[in-house]
Amino acid sequence: MARSDIPDIVIGRLPIYLRALTRLQQEGHEITSSQELGKRLGISSAQIRKDLSHFGEFGKQGTGYNISTLSNELRRILHVDREWRVAVIGIGDLGHALAHYAGFAHRGFRITHLFDNDPAKIGQRVNELEILPYDRMVEIIRQEGLKIAMITTPADAAQEVADLLVEAGIRAILSYAPIVLNVPENVRIQYIDPVIHLQHMTYYLSNSRNR
Repeated sequence: MARSDIPDIVIGRLPIYLRALTRLQQEGHEITSSQELGKRLGISSAQIRKDLSHFGEFGKQGTGYNISTLSNELRRILHVDREWRVAVIGIGDLGHALAHYAGFAHRGFRITHLFDNDPAKIGQRVNELEILPYDRMVEIIRQEGLKIAMITTPADAAQEVADLLVEAGIRAILSYAPIVLNVPENVRIQYIDPVIHLQHMTYYLSNSRNR
């Protein structure tokens, strides 16, 4: 099967596997199995084996997976065996939090550029990064060759920002804005909206005694 034919839902589980493997390494383990991973993740061992089989044979029957080897292979497959520089657009509370977030370190990403359109913020520093002016965003992103950006602006500004990011050459966007954005097919976009997830969960609480 060609890489382009692999279901996106499979690709979406690979970072989850990588996170679990990293945790196992931190705990001092060297070998794991699809059964152990499945127990930790709530995913069937058969599904894990099927997912990994799209990319090759990584384990041996009766022996399991070498955690270090499989982790390295997943990093290679996900292209996080290198460091990706990331721009954040919209430096409000969420943008500040992302700029300070230490969880990107050692996982393939580093926030290197901050942009905002508020003149009062331009030139301020957040976690040693200077907030740059919105009207120079396309120029700077092109010059630096960035490919990934996060949008943390209000919804009414997000589409304009997305259009400019595409113009600048950004190929992957993580949007926290509560709106669906229109981007070309060659640009990958993912959304994070905590309210959507909360509303999903409250459906199951509607008849709960613990309301």
